[in-house]
Parts: sequence; structure tokens; C-alpha cells
Amino acid sequence: MSQALLLPRADGTVETYRLSGTPIDRPAAVPRFSRIAYAAAHVVSDPLRDLQPWGSPAIDWDTTLAFRHHLWSLGFKIAEAMDTSQRGMGLDWTGAQELIRRSLAEARTVEGADLACGAGTDHLAPEDTRSLDDVIKAYETQVGFVEKQGGRSIMMASRALARIARSPDDYRKVYGHILSQTKDKVVLHWLGDMFDPQLKGYWGSENFETTLETVLSIIEENRGKVEGIKISLLDNAYEVALRNRLPEDVLCFTGDDFNYAELIEGDGRKYSHALLGIFDAVAPSASKALAALAEGDVSTFRSVIEPTVPLSRKIFEAPTQYYKAGVVFLAWLNGHQKHFTMPAGMQSARGVVHYADIFRLADKANVLDRPELAVERMKAFMTVQGF
Repeated sequence: MSQALLLPRADGTVETYRLSGTPIDRPAAVPRFSRIAYAAAHVVSDPLRDLQPWGSPAIDWDTTLAFRHHLWSLGFKIAEAMDTSQRGMGLDWTGAQELIRRSLAEARTVEGADLACGAGTDHLAPEDTRSLDDVIKAYETQVGFVEKQGGRSIMMASRALARIARSPDDYRKVYGHILSQTKDKVVLHWLGDMFDPQLKGYWGSENFETTLETVLSIIEENRGKVEGIKISLLDNAYEVALRNRLPEDVLCFTGDDFNYAELIEGDGRKYSHALLGIFDAVAPSASKALAALAEGDVSTFRSVIEPTVPLSRKIFEAPTQYYKAGVVFLAWLNGHQKHFTMPAGMQSARGVVHYADIFRLADKANVLDRPELAVERMKAFMTVQGF
């Protein structure tokens, strides 16, 4: 099959594009990393059963779980039922419970498999929130569910708390109450409003220095219950500022899908672990790079992971909350699912030029695992778009 196809450009013209990338080889055995690496995994919709894609989307559980096996085989932990799974953008709490239950059960069948699960307040509508106690009860419900299933929690940011809180002390109260009750240590999640506009002013301020002090005080007051914190602000200076001030036994997990390569490598003194949605899309490359870093081979780490950064920046470009569409698009191109449909029809959130750019950048980053299949599917996609 010819590996050439027609792709549109942003200037309205069309070019003949030819693939140039080389797929990343799979490791012979599950690799070991020197950084903790969580891949935030997407869910696969089931278009044959999807009668209400906006209200109650159907999930293809077999394919969804098969993708988790793919990530485990490459050495990743799973960050389950997080933003990448379309929490609050297609996947509701009922669906998230089923996902958490199934993934935890599946992990027990795989030697060395590990995951942590997102626990938030998304079953509580922000407009129905009347008090901090409402938020606390909502967190208790979700954290309690995860723990009952035998899982560990990632304490997700709460739209309801962002709406009802009036000061940093309100955040201290809610987080302190929940952390005092958790069975195991949890990972906190600092998610910027570029990922979710409803989180604007989270931690009680829109000023970074002020919010940093609030976050650090919450961690210090609950130090025995915090494994680490994921920071997703798409600003490496903010992450380094947080990382440099964390207690020694509290981990920094980069959620910066723009600058993860340098943050994971570190500055020679400190480095970030990772909890990233982009790892869903570039898992073989990230796995090879992290394995090389664990062996002290910084040159290979850089040469493999740095080409994925322009791709990630395209996938996560504004409006950033729609990055899930690019992640699932690549899963389809690489043969991890049979279709390019998403819960709530989220595939429509990006345009044809955006997807064409992703295809080019994925090729240049060596992320197209099955080039002939990717070309076949991209040609079909472009035909539907009128090209």
C-alpha cells in the first residue's frame, strides 16, 4: 500500500504527504523505570450500543480493558477514571464506578499491574451545591467507593468546591477532612482552568504564589496521607516552584503535557514523576525513553521522547479540555479500537486540519505503530471529510 495521502493545511491548501517515521519496537519484557509513570487512559465507546451518546454513552469494556493491558505491558501504572477518560465530559459517576470496578479486578489478573483511581465530586452538580458539607459528603462517597473496591485514590479537583468555596481556608477544611479519613495515601490533583474552565480560582485564588502557599499548607498539615501531587498548569516554572518546596517524602507528578520531557529528566537536583494523558497516545515512545533514563542513557531518553513534545502540544492546544479527541484519534490510527467515535460525540470537538496536523506530527515522532493501517484509516477519515 502506498504510504502517501492528501492532507489539508491550515492555509486552505492540500498537500501530498508521505510517511517518514519508524515505529518504536516493543520491549521483550515489561521494562522498569526510575520514575513513577502513570498513564491516564481513555475509555472506548461502543457505537453499536450508543443510543444516547450525550446522556448515557455506551462503553466497549473489552476494548477499554485491552488498552490497559497495552499500557501495563509497557511498564506504566494506570491513572484510572481521570480527565482523559472524559470524567464530566461524557463519562458520569455511574460509568466511572463501573470502570473503576472492572479495571481494579483486571489489574489483579496481571502480575505487577498497578493503578490508582480518580475520586472527585462529579455526581454532585455544582449548581446544586449548598455548603462545604455537600462537597465533603460527595468526596466521601467516591473515595469510599474506591477504597471498598480495594483501590487507591487520586483526589481530583472539584467543580462543586470551586463554586462554593470562599477562601483558602475552605479548601483546607475540605481536604483536611477527607485526608484524615483515607485508608491509604492519596495523590492530590492541581488541575488548571485550561483543562476545565469551571476550576478557575481553585485553591481560593487566581494568583499562583497565593495558591502555592495554600497547597503546601494542605500537604504539610496532612503529610502522612499525601503520596504526592500532580500539577497540570502547562507552565514548567510553576511546577519547578512547587517541586522545590515539597517535603522530601511527597512526590511531584508532572501533568504538564507541554514540558514533560525536561521535567521528568530533571535539573540535576530534582525531577518530576509523571501522571500524563499524553502517555496514552505515545506509550511505546515514552516507555522506551523512560527505560533508557533508568539505565542512565540520557541521550536515548531525549532522542526518543523529545519528538513527541510537538505532537503533545498540538493535541493539548487551546481549548485544551478537548485534548481527549486527539488521544483517541491516535488510538484508532494505531489499531487499538475499530472506530473513531467517543462518548458524548467528543470527536467533533476538533476540526479536520487539527487531525491532519496530529497525523503529520505523530509520523515525525515515530508514534504511528502500524503505518499501513494508519494511512488506510487516515485516507478513509479524509474521504468522509470531503478530501
